[in-house]
Amino acid sequence: MFRRTFLQTLPAAAAAISTASAAEEVPVKLGFDTYSLRAFKFNGMQLLDFAGQQKLDTIQFSALGDYGGLDPANLQKVKDRAAQLNISIDSGMGCICETSKSFNKKGRPAREQILEGLRVAKAVGSKAMRCFMGSSDDRLGPLPIEACMETTIKLFRGVRSEAMDLGVKIALENHAGDMQARELRTVIEESGKDFVAACLDTGNPLWCVEDPFVTLEILAPYAVTTHVRDSIVFETPKGAAGQWVAMGDGILDLPRFVAEFRRRCPKSTMQLEIITGRPPRFMNYLEPDFWKAFPKMPAWEFARFVAWAKTGRPFLGAMVVEDVPGKRPEVMLEALKEQQRIDLVRSFEYCRKTLNVGVNWRA
Repeated sequence: MFRRTFLQTLPAAAAAISTASAAEEVPVKLGFDTYSLRAFKFNGMQLLDFAGQQKLDTIQFSALGDYGGLDPANLQKVKDRAAQLNISIDSGMGCICETSKSFNKKGRPAREQILEGLRVAKAVGSKAMRCFMGSSDDRLGPLPIEACMETTIKLFRGVRSEAMDLGVKIALENHAGDMQARELRTVIEESGKDFVAACLDTGNPLWCVEDPFVTLEILAPYAVTTHVRDSIVFETPKGAAGQWVAMGDGILDLPRFVAEFRRRCPKSTMQLEIITGRPPRFMNYLEPDFWKAFPKMPAWEFARFVAWAKTGRPFLGAMVVEDVPGKRPEVMLEALKEQQRIDLVRSFEYCRKTLNVGVNWRA
């Protein structure tokens, strides 16, 4: 009796194991955000050829200028070349908030720009268009950050019908310290999550003293595209400091992150945005003035960041640092280009070999 009952349970148990294994191995498209190779000034076809050489599954064009021309003929060429390489495109553009310090006040109105971005995304076959609201400067500007959020919500609501007709989701990034995850979620929810989503960045939470796992937990339900990179965080006498590094060089628990990403974001692409060459950024949260930028941050979220910082240490590897005063010699510019390429390529290798991410490279 026991033997028969035990044997009868084997198929169900095997099916459960198979289902669990399948869930663990949800295919994750691996690609990169074109800002990772910013020093090369590649056009759309060159960027796609690079992606093809790396056997990637997807690419995010960080800015409209990266296509090498927005005329219909060129956009069709980009779309066709991506299809030939079996690469999906996530489109992108820059700042869309007119009250942000990052917005180009001499350019066209934000509505015109975002509509152009949506049309370009449609033309290249993209289902998502990444954009951003502003930067950390807006947190200490003449207007509170909520004013920029309200401007952005109003803009998004005003283009809802066009976005829905085109079938393109606006993917708002947590960008350069402009918003914490809770705030970005508010913009998505109040704009309309049927057409506004998230571009989830794992590096920018540093600027907001936010643990990237908090970012993931809050934004995962809305994420359609990403900027994934590793970081170093460590304590200092005034708080903490952080620096972006290549995948595997930092202290972000990437295996855990990818496991959570597979489970929480099965429809999102994983775009690496590798930004090395930057000096450490200091978050002096032991000084009272620091908190003028984050007066509403919950204590439990900050505690998560502090716990993360306690596990870190300064980066001791080799790195050419570009954000320094003065004019850089040509030889340094060439070194920076090579660093961008090497750090991006070895980040792909880390994702394949250690994280088991990507599809096309397996063929």
